[in-house]
Amino acid sequence: MLLLGPVLREAAPPCCPGHVGSRFPYESVQPACRLSLSGARLHGGVSVVGGQRGTMPDPGQAADLAEFVCLLGELRAWAGMPSYRSLAKRVGPLMRPARVVSTSTVVDAFKTGRSRLDLDLVVGIVRALGADDPTVDLWRAACIKVHVLARTGGPAGVFSQLPTDLATFTGRREELARLIAAATQHHDRSGANTVVISAVEGMAGVGKTQLAIHAAHKLVRAGHFTDVQLHVNLRGFDPELPPADPSAVLEAFLRQLGVAAQQIPESRDERAAMYRDRMRDRRALVLLDNAATEDQVRDLIPAGPTCLALITSRRSLAGLDGATPHLIDTFTETEALDLLARIAGDDRVAAEPEAAARVIEYCDRLPLALALTAARLRSRPAWSLAELADRMQAGRLEAISAGGRAIRPVFDASYQALPDRPQQVFRFIGLHPGPDFSAAAAAALAGITAGEAAEVLELLLDEHLLQQKRSGRFELHDLLRAYANEQANTIDPDHERRAAVHRMLDHYVHTAHDAAHLLERGRDPLNLPPPQPGVCLEHFADHERALTWFTTEHDVLLSAVGHAAATGFHAHTWQLAHALATYLDRRGNWHDLAAVGNTAIDAADQLADPLGKAIAHNIAARAHRRHGNYEDAQHHLRHALDLFRRTGDLDGQADTYIELARVEAWQTPPAIAEALALARQAHALYQSRGHQLGQAQTLTAIGWSHARLGDSAQALTYCRQALPVLEEFDDRERQAHAWDSIAYAHSSLGQHSQAAACYRRALDLCRDLGDRPLEADILNRFGDAHHAAHHPHAAHAAWQQALDILTELDHPYADQIRGKIGLYGDRREIPHRGRVRGRYELDV
Repeated sequence: MLLLGPVLREAAPPCCPGHVGSRFPYESVQPACRLSLSGARLHGGVSVVGGQRGTMPDPGQAADLAEFVCLLGELRAWAGMPSYRSLAKRVGPLMRPARVVSTSTVVDAFKTGRSRLDLDLVVGIVRALGADDPTVDLWRAACIKVHVLARTGGPAGVFSQLPTDLATFTGRREELARLIAAATQHHDRSGANTVVISAVEGMAGVGKTQLAIHAAHKLVRAGHFTDVQLHVNLRGFDPELPPADPSAVLEAFLRQLGVAAQQIPESRDERAAMYRDRMRDRRALVLLDNAATEDQVRDLIPAGPTCLALITSRRSLAGLDGATPHLIDTFTETEALDLLARIAGDDRVAAEPEAAARVIEYCDRLPLALALTAARLRSRPAWSLAELADRMQAGRLEAISAGGRAIRPVFDASYQALPDRPQQVFRFIGLHPGPDFSAAAAAALAGITAGEAAEVLELLLDEHLLQQKRSGRFELHDLLRAYANEQANTIDPDHERRAAVHRMLDHYVHTAHDAAHLLERGRDPLNLPPPQPGVCLEHFADHERALTWFTTEHDVLLSAVGHAAATGFHAHTWQLAHALATYLDRRGNWHDLAAVGNTAIDAADQLADPLGKAIAHNIAARAHRRHGNYEDAQHHLRHALDLFRRTGDLDGQADTYIELARVEAWQTPPAIAEALALARQAHALYQSRGHQLGQAQTLTAIGWSHARLGDSAQALTYCRQALPVLEEFDDRERQAHAWDSIAYAHSSLGQHSQAAACYRRALDLCRDLGDRPLEADILNRFGDAHHAAHHPHAAHAAWQQALDILTELDHPYADQIRGKIGLYGDRREIPHRGRVRGRYELDV
């Protein structure tokens, strides 16, 4: 076998990296290339050498421009190794148009290290080497492909330098400081022997890539990782291209590190081993952007302690050993405003601060949304920020775009990467009206079990399509909520969406009523229809857990009432309002109480449901009484009483008489005799029904009225008669009222120690209940009792505690207690708010 080298008269240019200066440029190619090819000819893409036929090199195997040039050299060799001078003479007439081609031009075409090739020249050379038309077409297509790859950083998008750091980068001080500290402190510690891996995670558009790029530039400028910087877009969520193959990325990394193509192993494991070896002892920074999975990046992470791997992903990389997650949230208000001003212009933003705040709200502080919106505003100098905000209000997802970029395709990529079931759950979550939700609510929406819902929610968390800021609570970014809702409206039929909302409202109505019965032991059960199939309900072991649930779901339940009314679920509207009323009343949320009461009245009117209307009027009356609007309260209570009479609901009538008695007792001046008469009417109705708990409640009300009328002995008799029944039923609210009435009677009789003991019992009970208004009531009277007993400091302390609660609740009677302290106590300690209004009286 003869080597070609000695028979060559012209020096062939080196065609592959690592062979510069070789005596024979093809020493690393297949053995057939070392044969003397004198007299070889191409026949249909097949060379005939010494009577043997060899397969022509395939240009489609070229991974980049350098490999393409190598294959072009092989083609020349297989064609008989014509001289460059003779090849130049053949190529000229084959060009379009025909022209003289110099020998040096042809020589240059066979040199590696070029950034581009003349396509016409390549086609001419291939034709001159004897290729037929189909073969020429293959070489033309391959040449175009490698040029496209050259422009995009190669088959894996690998670059040996960092992307440009944006001039508009702003904020992220804390996040940037954590990334820098993780990268530098590790190397400052003696004995560090592992690579630093920082995984920057967050939802689509939150600015992960720009943060990582900015951190990388900052580190390099500070003298860290200055030997090597590698960057690759792994295309984890690219809408058009598949995720980058780790093996291909390793090949590209090795090429960037100076390894010749022919020296790169075929298997991924061998490439990874060579990559780790080449990165050993180098101060290297590897930026792995837009990772799809842990497996995609695992072999791309160098092993040396002098290296840093910065990874960004929309997906959790919790399974990546040694990685420190850096979870990135949306901007703060200040950061959002700064980015808007940097891109759109300081003057424009400063001129319309309210409109700028609206734009930020509609973007929900998502950096990409803000950047696109600001860029669009910058390109529309005639637009005002107010006009832009109006457009966003009409349709946020449509408005958030600039040029050929938009927010919707970014969300599409994350959504479309989900399996079918999580896609459906994500869409239905977009129908949820509240700020956050539980796994049980998500299960009800999707009609799946709680366990299935938990698995899907975990997946959505890993995909950063959901957020979890509190244990057991999940929420969607506002733009993702709009996107999910849009997808549901597009994909899911109307009846399926309505069924999902029905299940969700059933979940809240039944769970809320279960919790309400634990809050209010004497509550009469409501005959609710059974929940829809597939509804996941929550149950509570005790009062404390029920109260915690109401506190957690407060805003969600208010949203659910409004959503039920807006979507025509009128029965759910008043039923949910009924379940909420006691909690809202005890927590002092009387504006919310009035709102749900009025919404419930409208919903019950739509149904012509007398029971629903009566209950709704009672709710509204409680809110009016708390605000001191006694005439309005009586108006609603008379409506309720009339409706209960029409339906023959004796318990409802008795409950309404009790509410009317409270209104009479609270008026100025209080109508105690009228309140006593109403309490007796309620007692008679409960007695006729054999309603033990109702009778005990009215005995307490009757006893309180007697105490207020000066008959303390009679008051003690009635209240002590009620207590055993209230304790038997564990009705702590009415026990608190009874002990409060007993304490008042003892104080009126001058029995101060007994009064103090009873007030303490009452306070303990109402604090367990979480009943803030009742606690303030009792503290006020406890202060009066201390004052009557000539204990001014104790009186002042009790009044001050009552004032603190009422001030927090914005109660209209806070000023009366403030005046009382000003009259009897230290004026300097009492904050003055509002105006004096009415008398502060005790709830029955």
